[in-house]
Amino acid sequence: MNAFGPAALLGFCLGFLWGIGCSLAIVYSVYLGGYRKAVKDSLKTTKPPRYTQVFEDIKARRAKKQAAKAAKQNASTDE
Repeated sequence: MNAFGPAALLGFCLGFLWGIGCSLAIVYSVYLGGYRKAVKDSLKTTKPPRYTQVFEDIKARRAKKQAAKAAKQNASTDE
């Protein structure tokens, strides 16, 4: 039973703690690379063309979903 303790502690450190550290490093690098730039772009008074294009795509997708939902409700009401 004495040999299990150090092995378990080493496994915990290598597996869990190192895994958490790597995950946090990845999340932080994503924040530095993309998220911060996206927030800065969204706060500008004149929006970049890519921002407006993506925003229009999102609006169109929402409108399509809303139209499909309304059509489904009308079809169920007609029955």
